[in-house]
Amino acid sequence: MSVSKLSEQLIKAGCYTEVFTTTANGNTELQAVPGARVMVDNVPVTYFKRLTKDHSHFSPALLKRLWKEARNFDVIHIHAWWNLVSVLSCWIALKRGVPIVISPRGTLSAYSFSNKNNLPKRIIHSWFGKKLLESSSIHVTSDREKRAIENIIPAKRSINIPNFVVLPEKVNDEKQEYSTGTPLKLLFFSRIEEKKGLDILLNALTKVTISYHLTVAGDGEGGYIDRLKALAVNNGVADRVSWIGFQGANKFVVLQQHDLMVLSSHDENFGNVVIESLSVGTPVLISKYVGLADYVAANGLGWVCELDENDISAYINKIFDQKDKLAGIRQAAPMTIRKDFDEANLTKEYIDMYNQIIDNG
Repeated sequence: MSVSKLSEQLIKAGCYTEVFTTTANGNTELQAVPGARVMVDNVPVTYFKRLTKDHSHFSPALLKRLWKEARNFDVIHIHAWWNLVSVLSCWIALKRGVPIVISPRGTLSAYSFSNKNNLPKRIIHSWFGKKLLESSSIHVTSDREKRAIENIIPAKRSINIPNFVVLPEKVNDEKQEYSTGTPLKLLFFSRIEEKKGLDILLNALTKVTISYHLTVAGDGEGGYIDRLKALAVNNGVADRVSWIGFQGANKFVVLQQHDLMVLSSHDENFGNVVIESLSVGTPVLISKYVGLADYVAANGLGWVCELDENDISAYINKIFDQKDKLAGIRQAAPMTIRKDFDEANLTKEYIDMYNQIIDNG
């Protein structure tokens, strides 16, 4: 979402922008004509067939086209790392003498090195990945991500600009009533995977003493979700947890219907859902490992906790009695978010970044 929104805004601002990507759609393929340039929301996009069906996304056709056309562009912006499109595209751009900016999108952190496929990652990084990264400019989306990357590589240049986040066109300004006898409506809204720490939240609920109900919105691998549901049953909290699956067009309605959005992630370079939640006035409780933790704390838009079930439960118990603060955040947050994530201002920041990178070669 952030990449597509960035591309659309650059086109609106008069910057010629093209997107090269693969037909990857999870384990299946997008129904797109490989190699043909098509317009998607006014952005020229070329989809290339991939040979591998996993996250390596090996696409010789994309790499061949990039080698041929790289010098037609002033800068090449690569999104994510640890796949053959990103790594080999970076190598091609360097060989063709085109300035590069890389947005790791959460793939360059201590957690990413210790999580999935950690041995191949370490081999790639030590053999040639580190040299490629050191020759590129790095775009980060939060101070936390910047610190995490600086612990791994001495980047040539790092620039901190937030993600573009699609905000609701209109916010329902109906006043939320917080009564003493009403359960605190908690919401987990995210992709369901180990990184998101939903298991820690479900364990924390066993120590929550106030009246609550948790809604889990999101999808993921079926077996993992089944294990989490079994955990809720074993913890004796299943009757206070609703699983509503992926939410698309109505996500802002779901976010606004709850009192508190909880994100207990092990690692987030940014956390779009934090901004989405605050954009409709719903306060947040997030772990200190979420990229936007500093922003939330500095602006008083919620609470930042340790990634620990005892600390999470203590915060939930405490927040239940802070009805005035919940109401204050609900009223103030939407305006703050619209000011800080104004599309025109963000577009200018990105264009300035590209100009700096081009000017510095």
